[in-house]
Amino acid sequence: MVVITVQRGRHAPRRIDLGRRIMNNHDGHGAHGGHGGGQAGGLAVSVDGYTLVVDAAILAAGARQHIGFRVIGPDGEPVTEFVAEHEKELHFIAVRRDTAGFQHVHPVRDEKGAWSTELDLEPGDWRFFADIHPAGHDGSLTLGIDVAVAGPYDPRPLPEAARTARIGAYAVTLDGALVPGRASELTLTVSRDDRPVTDLEPYLAAYGHLVALRVGDLGYLHVHPEGHPGDGVTAPGPEISFVAVVPSAGAYRLFLDFQHEGVVRTAEFTVHTAEVAPSHGDHHHHGHGDAHHAHH
Repeated sequence: MVVITVQRGRHAPRRIDLGRRIMNNHDGHGAHGGHGGGQAGGLAVSVDGYTLVVDAAILAAGARQHIGFRVIGPDGEPVTEFVAEHEKELHFIAVRRDTAGFQHVHPVRDEKGAWSTELDLEPGDWRFFADIHPAGHDGSLTLGIDVAVAGPYDPRPLPEAARTARIGAYAVTLDGALVPGRASELTLTVSRDDRPVTDLEPYLAAYGHLVALRVGDLGYLHVHPEGHPGDGVTAPGPEISFVAVVPSAGAYRLFLDFQHEGVVRTAEFTVHTAEVAPSHGDHHHHGHGDAHHAHH
């Protein structure tokens, strides 16, 4: 069991029991998506008898695309009952195979189990993830499927590793390291115009949502921050702390969604795993992040 102490500026040190945090990772604030203490999810279209089926696996060229899909259960019928997690029955992630174009949306479902949403999709090969907890299943799971979008494909190189991502007037700074097979704390600090943001707004019952994708196969991990809004302990910024366990060495793409002044923004990072985690507060690799966008 690992216990670390994090110094939080003017506040008292905060002790974090990482061993207990990982064991309790299904309380709504721990690992969510890989659903296995560091096991990557979303690598299979079918898990435990549940299968992700899209209406069309090949899409015509066009930026804005209508996406329809279903989750087929072990009985061969579309699933119509789910356990809501973080206020939604299903979290849907889309990312191109070169890790560009990340989108985290929440489709709508009809009474027959058909889901629909709209996505901005440039030409290329895309990976769709459905993060769900079917009613009657003993936990959450993530299904993944490939979809091809027609048109000239211009793959982008992997963005360089950086410790700061900028989204307009906002900057998000990443502290911490990913160590394969070990619980790693990541702290993301949000500022605007170089001033700490201390009034982050709850978004899906949390102050931030973090998705990690393994570069190469897009193995998926979805992690949530410690605490939650309204618990009397968790501050609304500027820091959002997460615990993540990555399954292997290599490069990962991190995508943080946070809400401020009614707009959800996404900060993106490229992170390479470390053999030994640096001390908290190591800022030797600060730089500027890459692509970013806002959701309305």
